[in-house]
Amino acid sequence: MDIKFRCDCPFTSALDVVGDKWMLVIVKQMLIEGKETFKDFTESEEAIATNILSAKLKLLEEAGIIIKTQRPDNKKTNLYLLTDKGLALTPILVELATWSDNHLRDIHPIIQNGAGMEFLRKDKAAFASAIESKYREKLANTSVVKHSS
Repeated sequence: MDIKFRCDCPFTSALDVVGDKWMLVIVKQMLIEGKETFKDFTESEEAIATNILSAKLKLLEEAGIIIKTQRPDNKKTNLYLLTDKGLALTPILVELATWSDNHLRDIHPIIQNGAGMEFLRKDKAAFASAIESKYREKLANTSVVKHSS
C-alpha cells in the first residue's frame, strides 16, 4: 500500500494521510482509550469493519504513525502502539474535540460531557500534556518486540 499525495500543499498532504473518516478515530482510541490490539479496536463503539481496520492500521504503520509489535510472552497477539509522530497528533485531537464541544452540541446534544471534557475546557494544553504523558508512561511499561513484517 503506497500513500498517494494529491499535491505539495502541507494541509492537503496531511489530510491525505489522516483525513479519512477512520484514521484519527484509531489514533484517538489508542491515545485516550488505551486500545492496542486488533480485537480492542473491533470491540469499540465506533464499530469499524475488520477489513477497513486492517487497511487503516497498515496505512498508519506505513506512515510511521504507529508501529506493530508483539509481546515477548505472547507472539500471537500484535500490539499497535503510537510512535512519536503519532503522539504529535495529540494537539490536533484536542482541537477537534474542542471544536466539536463548541459547535456540534446543538445538533448532537449527547456528546460526552464529563470530567474529561471539563478538564479540556479549562486547560487544553494541560489536557493534551496529561494524555500524552499517560500514554508515554504506558509505553515505558510495555515490554514488546519489534514485529518483522
